[in-house]
Amino acid sequence: MNRPLQLADALDTLPWLAPRELKALQAAGLETVGDVLMRMPRRYEDRRRSGDVAGVQNGETVCLQVHVYTAGWKFSYKKYYELTVGAADDPHGARLTLRWFNMPYVAKLLAVGMNLFIYGRVKEYGGRLVMVNPDFEQMEEEDAGQRLVQAAMGGPRLPAPEAPERQTLIHTGRIVPIYRGMSGMPPRAYRTLVWKLLEQLPPQLAPEGYDVSPEKYPYRQALQDIHFPAEEELHKKARMRFALQECFAQQFRVAWRRRRAQEEGGMVTATDDAYVQELLVSLPFAPTEAQKRCMAEIRADMASPRRMNRLLQGDVGSGKTLVALCAMLHCIGSGYTAALIAPTQILAEQHYKNFCRMLAHTDVRVSLRTSDRADDTGSLQLDNPAEADRTPRLLVGTHALLYKKNRPQNLGLAVVDEQHKFGVEQRERFISSAGTAPDVLVMTATPIPRTLTLTLYGDLDVSVIDEMPAGRGEIVTALRNPAHMKRIIAFMESELQAGRQIYIVSPLVEESEKRAHAAAVSELEHWKTVFPNESIGLLHGRIQGDEKEAVMADFRANKTHILVATTVVEVGVDVPNATIMLINDADSFGLSQLHQLRGRIGRGAHKSYCILLSKLKKGDERLDKLNVLCRTANGFEIAEEDFLLRGPGDVLGTAQSGLGAVRFPEWLADIRLIHRATRDANAILDTDPELRLPEHAPLRDLVRDEEETAVTG
Repeated sequence: MNRPLQLADALDTLPWLAPRELKALQAAGLETVGDVLMRMPRRYEDRRRSGDVAGVQNGETVCLQVHVYTAGWKFSYKKYYELTVGAADDPHGARLTLRWFNMPYVAKLLAVGMNLFIYGRVKEYGGRLVMVNPDFEQMEEEDAGQRLVQAAMGGPRLPAPEAPERQTLIHTGRIVPIYRGMSGMPPRAYRTLVWKLLEQLPPQLAPEGYDVSPEKYPYRQALQDIHFPAEEELHKKARMRFALQECFAQQFRVAWRRRRAQEEGGMVTATDDAYVQELLVSLPFAPTEAQKRCMAEIRADMASPRRMNRLLQGDVGSGKTLVALCAMLHCIGSGYTAALIAPTQILAEQHYKNFCRMLAHTDVRVSLRTSDRADDTGSLQLDNPAEADRTPRLLVGTHALLYKKNRPQNLGLAVVDEQHKFGVEQRERFISSAGTAPDVLVMTATPIPRTLTLTLYGDLDVSVIDEMPAGRGEIVTALRNPAHMKRIIAFMESELQAGRQIYIVSPLVEESEKRAHAAAVSELEHWKTVFPNESIGLLHGRIQGDEKEAVMADFRANKTHILVATTVVEVGVDVPNATIMLINDADSFGLSQLHQLRGRIGRGAHKSYCILLSKLKKGDERLDKLNVLCRTANGFEIAEEDFLLRGPGDVLGTAQSGLGAVRFPEWLADIRLIHRATRDANAILDTDPELRLPEHAPLRDLVRDEEETAVTG
């Protein structure tokens, strides 16, 4: 290829790339030069430490310059290729043995008389110092043969060879990138490919997307530094450069969404408070001050002509549902339909029943729409305007509300519960499907660290319920191991005799060869033998809707005393009489998920107990997160601890977050970087709100993808 490479160039246009390597790269989803170069090293090895063969010690990891004195295949319990090496200027001196197993191609590359750089760990076998499968590179120097001959004939010893200035080392003698394994392409071959691609890039390389710092730190140099840094600090500096690039792209999308939403003409959906006042008067309790504050913030948004985009964030059991219901009643009282979409059928049915109970004294019609059931309130699509008064005014559903036959008509408010289980794309699809610009309220019971709130929900205004309702029972959380099981069973029996109920949660539905964790199906049989006189139910995600509802109905009615389940009970299950939750293999869950599960108990006036069962030995660092739960019940504090313990990439989890692939998750924990990216994004939109300037073309592409995603479906 005569011209310099560009990031968008397809790998199949590279004439020097072997077909088998191309096939391996494409199988891994790598199609372009940019794909390869943006596959970052997972770690680095500092192979600059050098020494001589005579001074090598057992157990030492070292880089050496050596001469090959013998070479050949050997046979022991398996076949391997072996070299004997030593100093080039000392043919009778100390020797080191090199062995390669399962690497037959090495025999084609290495032979007697070569001078090599080698890197590996030295271990003693049978009185010999051996390096197994060391990395290596051949030295490019012309006088190796002359040096060997003179030394063998007793002539003057020449100095040990040094790497010529013209030779650039890739695998040894430098800080070396280590990449994740790839089927069909050895790490050495991949490292060589990355080096070749970097060599053929132009000095002034334009990145894919908008460049945030072209002058301060050129993109081409940053690529070099992140793959083959000359010094350790350089790859850290390069990561921060790419992290800023990625952070800016995300925050620009957020800023764009926020401005577009502000520009849209909204509807005034809070003109009548009658339904809300009627509900509040009927309640046997008074809302907390935090609930009242959030209600006022939401009502103010709904009473303005600007479209509301608000996040309602609160801990498990803080009363978000009441706040959301009041918002929906404002909407209904103003003549619009309100809809709530939940991530699971169990949660949707829970909301539906609660709303029906709480609104039984009103004329508000509530309708349920899930994938396999609907109540008797009739079709949502009415052709006869005269029958409009029969249209359900408050809709509750799952993903079924995304589909045409169930899409709400005259939608004034869209409430998305457990937003983190949907993601930005599904939220936008639900909202845009109505054909109007409804007010939007998204809720989450998963407390989110402040940096992630700015990133995931930066396009939304935020209301926080930071106060728990009075009358909730205390929850005691304890960490136990299987050795305590007799005492645990005795305690469970005492609670059952007092008329209480129990959850037993397992990470798996059925036993698996790949994961040695407790499974709900086998746990059911076990607990039937432990408590033969108790009614025990089973609940997991594979159970069909009607059967699932029957199980939950029996548990709510206290016909079932023990419910063995998976994390399907994480949200939407409200049984105040349940006072014990035993979580098997608790260390296999994330902190936030454990906190969500724990929120299923303590919902009544009785004292409740969460037992975290773990087989981990005392002193294991993985127990740290479980001790956090024992120490505090504050969900926001737990979220921050989870963030610190697991890192932003793991906390973020799947693409449901709406962020998609995150290559540099460290920026998610850097509040200064997020603020900087947000500031830069808003500065661009202030000066060029429609992105008409030529230098903003990459940003037009970025938000075009955003807008196309929003209207899909």
